[in-house]
Formats: sequence, structure tokens, C-alpha cells
Amino acid sequence: MKVYLDNNATTSLDPRVLAAMLPFLGERFGNPSSFHTFGSSLMEAVEEARGAVAKLIGAAPGSGETPSVVFTSGGTESDNWALRGAPALSGRRTIVTTQVEHPAVLETAKQLEREGCTLRLAGVTGEGELDLDSLEKAMDGTVAVVSVMAANNETGVLMPVRECADLAHRYGALFHTDAVQAAGKTALDASGDGIDLMSISAHKIHGPKGIGALYARPGIRLPAFIHGGHHEGGLRAGTYNVPGIVGLGEAAKLAAEELHAGNAGIAALRARLEEGILSSCPGATIAGARAPRLPNTTTALFSGVESEAILTLLDMRGISVSSGSACSTGSKDPSHVLKAMGVDRNLANSAVRFSLSRLNTASEMEYTLEVLADVITRLRRISPYA
Repeated sequence: MKVYLDNNATTSLDPRVLAAMLPFLGERFGNPSSFHTFGSSLMEAVEEARGAVAKLIGAAPGSGETPSVVFTSGGTESDNWALRGAPALSGRRTIVTTQVEHPAVLETAKQLEREGCTLRLAGVTGEGELDLDSLEKAMDGTVAVVSVMAANNETGVLMPVRECADLAHRYGALFHTDAVQAAGKTALDASGDGIDLMSISAHKIHGPKGIGALYARPGIRLPAFIHGGHHEGGLRAGTYNVPGIVGLGEAAKLAAEELHAGNAGIAALRARLEEGILSSCPGATIAGARAPRLPNTTTALFSGVESEAILTLLDMRGISVSSGSACSTGSKDPSHVLKAMGVDRNLANSAVRFSLSRLNTASEMEYTLEVLADVITRLRRISPYA
């Protein structure tokens, strides 16, 4: 049996999304920026996708010269644009974020620090929840932007974005949230929560790779990120990736329609998975288990064994999982998220992330649990740490 449980790294393309994209990979190949109807008629599809993304995140889409949802190449570009744009917009030079952000935020912030900005990092609790006191201590009148992810990609822990936005605004700063993992898995309300900037990506919600979006609250106009033509209201130059944009729009529409029903099923499967892990693998623990989390994400810690060995043996049995962020694969260091949570280095090196989607089944959970119990038992027999 093949079981894919690495959906926080990427998801499969929904067949309905592919069907929506196909005409724009074939007969509808025109350029939306063209004067003639053959090309310009495609702009309707672009604007329809913009509206679907806005609806998913609880925002107004904007249009024409002032789009609130601007299409990008993905979450990493959106994060870079938000963090680089905020200091350029305000003239302030301090960036505040957290110790557990995705590398797309953390590494961008560190690069900006090398370029002369001040960087301050807020901490988290042992459950991975944001320490709001730590965040407030990082604030002053020099802060340009506060960036706090909506949900952690490794543990699934949800962050209090409304409270963070309120705090940022009290000091006159913009608030950005990386919602790449949260979109389609929990309800988002960009307008109601006072979010100024939000990043999302299509391939985390059963859409295509290479397309994402950055939302900017009406009234906020970041400096252009890519210069050239007048696309996206002059904010991001480059010919529209119409197939990708349509794919993102369709994926966003389906995610919004199926959010509640899909989450209920995923949560039930995750509950069975965690119950089975704790009962069949003595000494196993779940990172952030007592915190509010996404319904699809479990990071389990298996004391006495190393995650690389677990992943290898599971892969040999057809089960695809990870030890953390796919963007950190290849690093010899333990998870920076678990380190920030105070997890011992050796225990952090045993972490395995299971991330589900609406396509997973109960039989897959049972197979995974059966194989996992055998793998952990075998590895502990030969482990010098067990």
C-alpha cells in the first residue's frame, strides 16, 4: 500500500483543479494584457480567481489598478515581498517575528538584518504557542512589521493572529501573517482580524505549484517587487501565469466549499493516528498536543531512535512522511521549531511529521500504525540511545 502523509510539504493536484486549468494550457493560450478579445477575455478568469482567493481568506479582492490580492510565484515570494516591502513603505527598520517561523520568513528577516535592519524574535511556550508577553517586549516605535504565521507547518499549532495584529497596530506597525499552512485547513478572516498582509500558496490546497498570492489590506500599497510592465496594478510585472492563477482560484473555491466537512473527516483520522501512536509506541509523545492545532498535523517524538532511520524504513514500506519542513531537508540541525519549544536535542532528532489531507483514508491510518509500531520496535532494539 502507498500512503502519502506529507501534505504540509505539498498536496496532490485535485482533478477538478486540473480540469479547470486545461483550457488555458491549450486553446485559451492568449495574453490577458493584449488589446484584442482573444487575449483580453482571459482577464475575466484571472479576476474570478482573485475573487475566489479573497473569499477563502475573508477579504475583499480589489481589482483593476488597486488589487488587494496580488498573484505571486508562491508563499516564499509573498513572504519576501511583505517583509521587504514594509520597511521600504514606512521608513522604519525593525522587524519582529517569532522563533518558529517557516524559513521563508526567518531567512528573509535574517537577510534584512544583514542589510541593516534590526531583527527581534518572540518566543513560544513548551506547547509551541506564541508567548504574547515576549512579542510585546519586542515592540517599540521603530517596528515596521510584525510577522507571525497563522499555523505552524511542523506542529500545526495555531497562532493568535488577531491579538498579534492589534499589538502591531498599537505601535503603528503593519501585521503580516504567513497563512500558507492555515489556508484551506482553518477559517481565515483577513478583514475581521485586522491583517494587513497575508501570504498563501496553491500547492498546499491541492492546487498547482509555482503560484501563490499576497493579500494587502485596502489602503496599503507596498513598493513593486518585480519591475517591468503594469501587471497587477503596477505591483508585480510579468506575463500572467493564467493556468496557475486559474488553478489557484479553483483550489481556493473548493477549499472554501469543503472546509468544514473536510476538516471533520481529517480530524477523525488524525485522532485515530495519534491514539494509535501513543498506544503502540511506548514513550512516544505528540508535540503541541495541548495547544489548538490544525486538524491535519501531527509531529510525534519517538525517544531512542532517529527520525532519518524511521523515515527510511517507512518509505521502504510505501509510507511518505517527513521530519519537519520540506524547505529544511538536508539540514543536519534538529528542528528550530522544537528547539524553540525547549525539546531536548536528542528527542528533537526523533521527530516525525504526519500531515493528512481529505484524500487519506481510515485503512491508510491502520496500515501506517501497523508498520510504524514494527519500525519503532526494530529500531529501538538496535539503538544505543534506547
